[in-house]
Amino acid sequence: MYALITGASSGIGKAYATVLAREYQHDVLLVSNQEKELQQVASELSEQYHVKAIPFYCDLARQEAAQNLYDWCTENGIEVDILLNNAGMFFWQPLQEVPTQKFLTILNLHMITLAMLCRLFGEDMCRRRKGYILNMSSMTAWMPFPGIQAYNATKAFVLNFSQSLWYEMKPQGVVVTTLTPGAIDTPLYGLDDKTRRRLVKWGISLTPEHFAQIALKRMFRGKKRAMPGWVNHIAVPLLKHLPDWAVFFAMRRLPQYKNIIGR
Repeated sequence: MYALITGASSGIGKAYATVLAREYQHDVLLVSNQEKELQQVASELSEQYHVKAIPFYCDLARQEAAQNLYDWCTENGIEVDILLNNAGMFFWQPLQEVPTQKFLTILNLHMITLAMLCRLFGEDMCRRRKGYILNMSSMTAWMPFPGIQAYNATKAFVLNFSQSLWYEMKPQGVVVTTLTPGAIDTPLYGLDDKTRRRLVKWGISLTPEHFAQIALKRMFRGKKRAMPGWVNHIAVPLLKHLPDWAVFFAMRRLPQYKNIIGR
């Protein structure tokens, strides 16, 4: 049995793979569109933790990606008992300035591919009456905020879709856990190293490995949803009810919107 991890060549995906290999001695199938980095991670995990680590290069933003990945696993006799849908992308940009292909990429990656992987591998898990699915949403799923309209909306889809699956699949022995993290110390958000170190020190941001350890423990305990990080439990209730004037106040400080609403 393998744990299939998308976006496994770096960041949180690499941390998931490392924790599963080191602490659970679980074989891993690593999927990413970064071929060189993917092969390196697979090699490191195999050598250090003596598990099977298979790299599979794939552009998960293509609509046929999930079916191609599933077919390849079937043809090669690879059974997946843990599915970690981690691959994602992030950008700050007004919708009218987002290139069409970039917009389609985030929609496909966060929704179509994730949902189809749950559909395909989830069916096998339900038939075996055992398995785990972990889907990465975000605390921004509760934040209708300008500049991240595609990101937070797709993460809201992941949240609702996954929680519905938890009810559907739990009676069949399959656990579906949704992660709604806040800040994680990865290059995804484009912060400088000094700022990233400060956020970790203050407990506002979690390191990928610490986050992965918490997330996997919650998944194996059968949790429906988890939001690691104390600050997120304070921030989410406030952000959900952020008044419009506060949103516009924040917009005035974003370079992307100065030409739209003025200073």
